[in-house]
Amino acid sequence: MNPSSVTQVAHESGKEDSISVQAALLLLTFSTGLIDAVSFLGLGHVFTANMTGNIVFLGFAAAGAPGLSIFRSLASLGMFLLGGLAGGRLAKAMASHAIPQWLVTAVLTEAGLLLAAALAAIGFDISSGNPVSSVYAVIALTALAMGLRNATVRRLAVPDLTTTVLTLTLTGIAADSSLAGGGNLRITRRLASVGLMFAGAAAGALLLRFGLAVPLAVSGGIALLAAALFSATAPSR
Repeated sequence: MNPSSVTQVAHESGKEDSISVQAALLLLTFSTGLIDAVSFLGLGHVFTANMTGNIVFLGFAAAGAPGLSIFRSLASLGMFLLGGLAGGRLAKAMASHAIPQWLVTAVLTEAGLLLAAALAAIGFDISSGNPVSSVYAVIALTALAMGLRNATVRRLAVPDLTTTVLTLTLTGIAADSSLAGGGNLRITRRLASVGLMFAGAAAGALLLRFGLAVPLAVSGGIALLAAALFSATAPSR
């Protein structure tokens, strides 16, 4: 199956847009909240999953706003783009493989990067921000993982389950609601996506009390679970 056909398959009911795929993507949405908590609260106001926020922070920093770092935002952006490039190349390289093999490979790679970030964060002191080398290691590894993830999820193209951004999901909740004359299209998965990212962010903020490594390790474990769910998906014929 070539990469261009993946998007078509993803939109077919009962195929790649299955319960196991939805569950895996919702788990990854939860982990995004964890990673956003780590990056924003633990690494000095930078995002490694939410590039919209990161670009805004970069603009603020360039204008001299206090408490923000141009270098950290640039590092995050550069590694995210590198991860996106790697994700695109992976999809092309595995075009002849069944879709679950490609997904499992991508998400296992993400899990490895997040667990490596957890190891790099051991001994990091959030209050002082030292050692600085740990800051950039965690930024690089998590941004790389999120770029890879976004390229993978974009190729899969399951509606309303992007795992890292909610703007269009929230717009859909309002614009397709019965109050707007709509039929509440995919309301369950949309609300679940919003709720899980909220829960992940709250959980990440709480877990940071035990150090930066803990929420990163949890996010890596979640990626492993998501990979197991993807592996259970029967190839589309």
